[in-house]
Amino acid sequence: MSINTMEYAAVFMQELDSQMVECATSGWMEDNAGQVQYSGGAEVKIPKMELSGLGNYDRDKGFATGSVTVNYETKKLTQDRGRAFQVDAMDVDETNFAAVAGNVMGEFQRTKVIPEIDAYRYSTIAQLAETKSKKKDYTPAADTILETLLNDMTEIRDKVGDGAEIVVTMSAKVAGMLDLAKGGNNIIESGEFTQGNMTLKVKEIDGCPIIRVPSARFKTKYDFYDGVSESKETGGFVAAADAKDINWIIAVRQAPIAVSKTDVTRIFDPMTNQNANAWKIDYRKYHDLWITDNGMEGVLVSVNSAE
Repeated sequence: MSINTMEYAAVFMQELDSQMVECATSGWMEDNAGQVQYSGGAEVKIPKMELSGLGNYDRDKGFATGSVTVNYETKKLTQDRGRAFQVDAMDVDETNFAAVAGNVMGEFQRTKVIPEIDAYRYSTIAQLAETKSKKKDYTPAADTILETLLNDMTEIRDKVGDGAEIVVTMSAKVAGMLDLAKGGNNIIESGEFTQGNMTLKVKEIDGCPIIRVPSARFKTKYDFYDGVSESKETGGFVAAADAKDINWIIAVRQAPIAVSKTDVTRIFDPMTNQNANAWKIDYRKYHDLWITDNGMEGVLVSVNSAE
């Protein structure tokens, strides 16, 4: 066939990576990936910098000598997920393959991949917060939610200062309660939030954007199905039996470092596909999230304590 499947695959990869950053509620965390070295495959290198503090200036000897140490910590992208799709040759021909395949992969990523990656990132942050004593239990209530949220934000600001950009990620259900909270109208305003190449309209509280997340993606723990085991053939993810609802995550914008890479997307035309007279599309996604030890100072997670 004359169709250049490698060219289409390259276009799909670029579009899917762009869609990932712009459409995931956690897409802003990938803006921090610029500090990460990625050369393909399943490993990345994250810089760790140590600096000397200020010393006294001596009029005779001048400046006290300090040191800068930069080390790169190698991290493995632990989430290696994928699927293969086949579209029957009778339903798709060379002239409309690009449109059909683009719709299939775009819908797959929008409805399956993005929710799963969101869920993985938020649950990972919640588990890190648990181990670093950065988690608080709170049962949301209309008469206490505003004060509780502001106190949590103040706790973070007390550690990182007013100059740090803070993002509040919140369960859509809890955000609805906050909208109705007494006194909220005085400090909750409309604002804008840049994520990738998109500018989103959001609510802000005390100058901090509130990113609303569907509650199904906002829990402390998930089971991720392998797509082949019995009763897990559907793939995807479900909340773990002992999972709890996350109320909100308050984080300095630069703290969570998220990476997601669409590995080589392979496309086989019906004449190449040996399993069926169908177009075959292989999709593989590497992703993960990290927060450095210093970064955890700017993170606080509120978890619903109700049974």
